[in-house]
Amino acid sequence: MLQVIYLIFNEGYSASNGELLVKHDLASEAIRLCRLLAQLLPEPEVNGLLALMLLQDSRRHARVNAHGELVTLEDQDRSLWDQQQIQHGCELVIQTLQTQRFGPFTLQAAIAAVHAEARSFDQTDWQQIVGLYDALIQHVDSPVVRLNQAVAIAMLDSLEAGLAIIEQLFAQGELNHYHLIYAAKADLCRRLQDFDTARLCYLKALALTQQGPEQRFLQKRLDELPMLSI
Repeated sequence: MLQVIYLIFNEGYSASNGELLVKHDLASEAIRLCRLLAQLLPEPEVNGLLALMLLQDSRRHARVNAHGELVTLEDQDRSLWDQQQIQHGCELVIQTLQTQRFGPFTLQAAIAAVHAEARSFDQTDWQQIVGLYDALIQHVDSPVVRLNQAVAIAMLDSLEAGLAIIEQLFAQGELNHYHLIYAAKADLCRRLQDFDTARLCYLKALALTQQGPEQRFLQKRLDELPMLSI
């Protein structure tokens, strides 16, 4: 049941295809269903899922600009984040962690809470986030979770350290048709000024995504890169 609710939310939070990044009606309905379930079944992980969705949804107005284009977490106007939802979500995270009977949804919510409490992207507590990913991997050791942790490690330790983990994930092969691994590698390579590799990865990510706002964002990043080396 929780997985189904979260799937509904994810399709609303970040649509799998089409011209809309966010489908507010789906995200709101998933939150409504989870609130109802929390009343009927007050289990820790139900509250953990509710916290996760509230924290993610709190950024809805900052995730797209006035033209409906994607805005990354790094560039979002945090004054647009819903502080009431953030407060409620953080309270649920604390309550659920204190039960010692939490699971992966609660740990993902804890990661979202750390992001939500940071005044800026540069002030994010990446060490805490990497540690929470370590705990999450004990519950769900998936390539996607390790990819997300790799990005956090890149921000905490070094871009090269994060990139090395991404290369390991490529070698394993499970994410080789997942556009976000190419987008993540492209971003790290761009920051490292390896523009040729970044360009190839942006092109691959573009070919794999079916969402309009993501395609335009990736194309914009691609267009901003310096010319290919000779």
